[in-house]
Amino acid sequence: MREVNSLDADFKNLIASKPGGERVKNCFLCGTCTAGCPVSSLDSAYNPREIMSKILLGMKEEVLSSPEIWQCQQCHTCVAHCPQDVRFADIVRVLRQIMIEEGFADKELPEKIEKIDTDLKNMRIERIRKITLG
Repeated sequence: MREVNSLDADFKNLIASKPGGERVKNCFLCGTCTAGCPVSSLDSAYNPREIMSKILLGMKEEVLSSPEIWQCQQCHTCVAHCPQDVRFADIVRVLRQIMIEEGFADKELPEKIEKIDTDLKNMRIERIRKITLG
């Protein structure tokens, strides 16, 4: 069981103080972010609502040590669906920044993930050409 002392009540304030994190405290955990998320539909371990819940509870170390934060594709579907305009994709960017600043993630990780995204886009284009051109 988690000790109350291990929670950081200022974690949400830290996020709110950074550009893109200003709306973090608007979240009432309705889950529309998760319901529309294309990553969540493929991997149930990635759950924006659960991440928001941990942020609001102050579970800083658990959130910042979570590799799931890097699974967000930044498609902004969550942003389009959120009734509270929390802008979860922007909060993910803030979390990634804090993860690097506080040593929870390697500084080269964003570049490596960008390469994966570029490779996947190129692979998609190639495969579409293959099936449409024969």
